[in-house]
Amino acid sequence: MNEIRAIEASQMKEKPDNVTVGDTVKVHFRIIEGKNERIQIYEGLVIAIKNSQIGKTFTVRKNSYGVGVERIFPLHSPRVAKVELVRPGRVRRAKLYYIREKVGKSAKIRERIIRKDTKAKTGVPETPTT
Repeated sequence: MNEIRAIEASQMKEKPDNVTVGDTVKVHFRIIEGKNERIQIYEGLVIAIKNSQIGKTFTVRKNSYGVGVERIFPLHSPRVAKVELVRPGRVRRAKLYYIREKVGKSAKIRERIIRKDTKAKTGVPETPTT
């Protein structure tokens, strides 16, 4: 059993601790087409995070030409190049499946305000005030 955990630990990536449910993210995903490899960016709302350890997945939802599209990404997959936070969201649920039925303004998520003193701790430079 310890051998399995050792193999899993070697394959795990650093967890992007800034991504939670309700955030709008850009997922940089490697696509292999024949001999060519390219990175495709998938931007949307994180509506669920499931499982733990090596099998952790997150579901991203976006509207594409008026049709809702959801995609499930394995967090520790070598095909996921990067997960970039676009806009932090403030929600009170662990799973946002109710967003599927919402359309227009009612499908919006409030933005989480990050305080300046928190930015200083995370290493984000403050903008000078004049």
